Amino acid sequence: KDHFADYDLHEFCDDGYTGTNFERPGVQDMLERVRNNEINCIIVKDFSRFARDYIELGSYLEQIFPFLGVRFISLNDKYDSDNYQGSIADIDVNFKNLVYDLYSKDLSGKVRSALAVRKEQGQYVSGNSPFGYEKDPKDRHALLIAGDEAEVVRRIYSLTVEGYTASEIARLFNETHVKTPIEFKMEKGKTSRIPKGNRFMWTASTICQILRNEIYIGSIVQKKYEKDFVGGKNHIKPREEWLVSYGHHEPIIDRKVFDKVQEGRGKKRNPKRHPTHPLTGKLVCGCCSRNLSYRAGLNPYFTCKNRYSNAMDHCVDKADAMFLEQYILLMMQDKLETEGELERLTKDMIDRYIDKIVVCDEQRIEIFWKENSKVCGCRS
Repeated sequence: KDHFADYDLHEFCDDGYTGTNFERPGVQDMLERVRNNEINCIIVKDFSRFARDYIELGSYLEQIFPFLGVRFISLNDKYDSDNYQGSIADIDVNFKNLVYDLYSKDLSGKVRSALAVRKEQGQYVSGNSPFGYEKDPKDRHALLIAGDEAEVVRRIYSLTVEGYTASEIARLFNETHVKTPIEFKMEKGKTSRIPKGNRFMWTASTICQILRNEIYIGSIVQKKYEKDFVGGKNHIKPREEWLVSYGHHEPIIDRKVFDKVQEGRGKKRNPKRHPTHPLTGKLVCGCCSRNLSYRAGLNPYFTCKNRYSNAMDHCVDKADAMFLEQYILLMMQDKLETEGELERLTKDMIDRYIDKIVVCDEQRIEIFWKENSKVCGCRS
């Protein structure tokens, strides 16, 4: 502690994330500061706190950190890159990293095997109960109907049978202040999420998720996705490989009503799939703070769904996508002080430098850069 007394200390935590995954928020924040020359020393309890992938860890210790001039200290492993005798590839360091990696893979296999057995037995293994249900205090693998939530679910199905669309139901619920699933969770103390705008809102996608979920007819669908290892990405499996347990719990919706709703939804044509725009996920409505949606076509634009689904007239109507691209490209070029013109805006470029972009209209755009600086712009 005395040695680092004159240093600015910053703590990075990744509670709830596996060490096999380098895409952890805390690690990414730390590495971003390393790339910006804001950090020149990293201290961890042991190697596994930084990473459990021994190949990637070795790459950072042997190549990346030395190149960037970053000192790395692992307390329990008695490792200090400034005082270490010999190369990083010495057998003791490499062996420890390999053990951490193998431990994670072994634990991953055991967890997957245990979950697979419970799923085969028809047990509900998710950590969260679905909207409309709560876990039985006597058996955490059993579900009980949650009265108030179940009434909302029944109303959604009833309105759908009457001919309401998902957007119309979301708008009706927002106008009549029907509590959202998140608000029900907050009342039970199960979440502390903060709404992006003034309050949580119902959306058409939330309504659709409820309408297609077989949980409401007493069935649980499991083994729908497959994960290669702890921290890996989910891959959807063919429907014939899904594990469906019928009659697992008391249904909220009658099977005939559920089938009628699915039949009606199945008649709708599938929307055309368009490539994801590089600005998707970064543009935020200046009125309600909701992410703007991209609309492709001859004249592509970004819009706020709340303007139409919830009659919020001050939300963004149509912000020209090509104008936004050119404007942000110019701001990016000015910010980075590059020589010559940047040819185009890329997803990698946006993710690296921009936190979010608040759009009120094409005359009022506010860019928040990741290093906490801000550039405001107005179209003349």
